[in-house]
Amino acid sequence: MTTSGRVLIVAGSDSGGGAGIQADLKTVTALGGYAATAITALTAQNTQGVFGIVGVEPAFIALQMQWVLEDIGADCIKTGMLHNAAVIETVVEVLDRSAADVPVVVDPVMYAKGGDCLLDPAARDTLIQRLLPRAAVITPNVREAEALSGLSIGNADDLAAAARRLLELGPAAVLAKGGHLAGETVIDWLVWREGAKAFAAPRSMGRNTHGTGCTLASAIAAGLAQGLPLSVAVERALAYVREAIRTAPGLGKGCGPLNHGHTVHPWR
Repeated sequence: MTTSGRVLIVAGSDSGGGAGIQADLKTVTALGGYAATAITALTAQNTQGVFGIVGVEPAFIALQMQWVLEDIGADCIKTGMLHNAAVIETVVEVLDRSAADVPVVVDPVMYAKGGDCLLDPAARDTLIQRLLPRAAVITPNVREAEALSGLSIGNADDLAAAARRLLELGPAAVLAKGGHLAGETVIDWLVWREGAKAFAAPRSMGRNTHGTGCTLASAIAAGLAQGLPLSVAVERALAYVREAIRTAPGLGKGCGPLNHGHTVHPWR
């Protein structure tokens, strides 16, 4: 497979390999892109939960980003776990200084799959004011969309309304994910200034959904890095995640990881 599309991933590490940097690297590679990283935090976790977090000094996060951008460059940047205000401020400063024209996919990671808090609550306003306006697209799940929009979400219409509210915060587009809502059909809403599009698919059953948010955002970033229009990049990313869930290896005692090793049609 020819490698095309450079993605710099700025996110935390998952020692279990199902989410975070590990999922991001595998996803971009499977979709034919090249992934570089700036690690923001180390976590001790597995399929059953997060048991410890050690943050990386913001200055060293900046160094990782800067040296990658100066040498390898990036066609898209994806952010994941940015656990406090100082980290968010640092990442935005590097983006403004060294990647002003590079599209950014922001996965506003606030909670782990099991509910563990991964963002200092005091950093919410920094995320909203500093990073979201810099984003080409943000990818909140229901709980994150509620926390960022201030709206209660109980169905797909509420999700669309929250996506439109989040668009007012400055990102160019919002992909509000409906996987946490009840029902046999999952509806995700992509909203941008000129319109909106709903993506509907049968719910993937089973426990192996650890890392779906990280995986989806990185798959979108790979598509944008490869020159796909946003709607097409989202469609391909959703197809990739669904197949990764369907073919998951069934590892661990809790919420298991996906199968990141499969490929999808390049959709060019």
